[in-house]
Amino acid sequence: MRRICLLVLVLVGWAVPASAQTVIPVDELTGTGAVYDQTEVTVAGELVGDFGVRGDGTVWAQLNDDSYADGPLRETGTHGEGNTGIGVRFDGSLAFDLDQPGGYRWRGPIVEVTGIWHHHDADRGGESYLEATSFDLVEPARQLADPVFWPLWIIGIGLVLAAYYLYWRKNQELTPTP
Repeated sequence: MRRICLLVLVLVGWAVPASAQTVIPVDELTGTGAVYDQTEVTVAGELVGDFGVRGDGTVWAQLNDDSYADGPLRETGTHGEGNTGIGVRFDGSLAFDLDQPGGYRWRGPIVEVTGIWHHHDADRGGESYLEATSFDLVEPARQLADPVFWPLWIIGIGLVLAAYYLYWRKNQELTPTP
């Protein structure tokens, strides 16, 4: 009976994919980073800011998993907590599917990144970052809607017209009449 149970446990163990990783929130990774130092972790979020291409062929990016990654401010209109993110370093060949990083008018690509977490890496001046070995593109980058705020335009045009009128009126006073 023991052998059958052992055999079942071994077969079930093989059936579970070895690459199945739990996605770790960035807050947990930055708050207890030493626990994960030099271990493989998976994080998910939006790549924002800039894709910093380096001379050695690597790319640096910022990965945020805060409320703005779920719903950009320009779409939801609600302020959430502050931005939380980590630096991600990866080989440039992994970035072929990436488009525009997230910013004011763009929602960056939503990715799931797996790699080795480096907590206060002495070789990088104490930087904590994720050395990515792979990533999955969950959602591509997209441009955000840019709604026109008409009251601001109307006030602006009104101020320009008022300034022009005052300039014209002042010149009328200075111009002698024949």
